[in-house]
Amino acid sequence: MRILITNDDGINAPGLQVLHKIATEIAGPTGEVWTVAPAFEQSGVGHCISYTHPTMIAELGPRRFAAEGSPADCVLAGLYHVMKDAKPDLILSGVNRGNNAGENVLYSGTIGAAIEGALHGIKSIALSQFFGPANAQLDDPFDAAAQLGAALVRQLLDKALWDDADYRLFYNVNFPPVPAADVKGTKVASQGFRRYTAFSLDPHTSPSGRQFLWIKGGEQAKPTLPGTDVTANVEGYIAVTPLRCDLTAHEVLKDLEARLA
Repeated sequence: MRILITNDDGINAPGLQVLHKIATEIAGPTGEVWTVAPAFEQSGVGHCISYTHPTMIAELGPRRFAAEGSPADCVLAGLYHVMKDAKPDLILSGVNRGNNAGENVLYSGTIGAAIEGALHGIKSIALSQFFGPANAQLDDPFDAAAQLGAALVRQLLDKALWDDADYRLFYNVNFPPVPAADVKGTKVASQGFRRYTAFSLDPHTSPSGRQFLWIKGGEQAKPTLPGTDVTANVEGYIAVTPLRCDLTAHEVLKDLEARLA
C-alpha cells in the first residue's frame, strides 16, 4: 500500500511523527509512506488552496517533502508532483494537536487535507488528538493516537463504507483526552456543535500604536448533544464521524421549491 501523509501543524510537528508510525504499520514491509506537509504551521486554514500564488516545495529526505502552502496544497503536490507516477491508495492527515470535533471541523486544515483527498477519489482519513488535563502533561500527549491509531485505521479500511459518489465519504477520527489505557472504546458519532462557546478575538495595541487582533478559541471540553463527537471524546471514547463535502441542505430542497414556485 502507498500512503500519503500530511497535516496542518507543520512538517516538524510531533503529531506527524506519530502519524508516520501509524502509516508505516498500515503500509507494511512492502508498502511506502510519503510525506508532503506544510513548511510552517497552517492550523485553521480549512480547505483553502494557494490559487493566486505558487507554492515552493523542498525535498527534505527520502519520501519527505515540505511545501510552503496549506494542507490541501500539500495533497495536490503529493498527487500531481511527488507521487504523480503512482497515486497513493490512502491519504492520512494529522495527527492534529488538539481536537477537530464539533464546529472545529469547519476551520480545520487537517480536515481540509482529507477533503482534498476525497475530492480526488482517494480514501482519506483525518486524525486528531483531543488534549485535556488527563493527557496534556504526559511524556507523550499523543499516547491514545499512537497506541490505537493503526488498529482504528485498519478497521476503517476493512469495514467502513467507501463509496464512489461525486462527493465521496471520508472519515474524521478524534482520540479522547486520556491515556491509551483509559480509552473506553470507539463510538460512531455525528458532528456536534458547541452551543456554549465560539471563536472570538482579543484586540491589542502595539507599542507603535497599531491595532492587532488575536483570534481566540473557546471552551473545548464541555459535552455537545448526545451521540455527537465532542461528547464521545469527553466521555473517553474515540469518535469516528463519516463526512462528505456536499453542503446542500437536502431536507429543505422540496420545501424551498414550493415556497419559490
